Amino acid sequence: MSAQSPGYSISLDPARVQFDRVHALLAATYWSPNIRQDVLQAAIRNSIVAGAFHEPSGTQVGFARVVTDQATFAWLCDVIVDPAHRGHGLAKAMLHALEADPRLQTLRRWCLATRDAHALYRQFGYEPVPADRWMEKRLPIDRWQAPS
Repeated sequence: MSAQSPGYSISLDPARVQFDRVHALLAATYWSPNIRQDVLQAAIRNSIVAGAFHEPSGTQVGFARVVTDQATFAWLCDVIVDPAHRGHGLAKAMLHALEADPRLQTLRRWCLATRDAHALYRQFGYEPVPADRWMEKRLPIDRWQAPS
């Protein structure tokens, strides 16, 4: 599956995930600062993942994952593109690939949380959620974050 720009490819093969690259990208985000490697490894292992790769080097430059029961519900998360490779439609290409995955065709609901990418996700049909319907429980960060 090709991205919108020449020189890139998108893959849903979890065996292609370059863990060190993905960990470095995610550990620097506002939503997973300093995430422990073992926690991220488990998250990847238990999710459907998409990767964006710069060809011909094969270097992973983007990542996204879906937490799902593969029947009714999916949570899109950890969508990230290396800053040096942004502007090539890679996030959109990964989202298109995930939405087309045969395992996700019976879903009745996708959800996500974002602080700053609302415009991107609106293009895929996401809308704000009434706050009175959703609840959350936050656990201590020492359960998932490496010590500074």
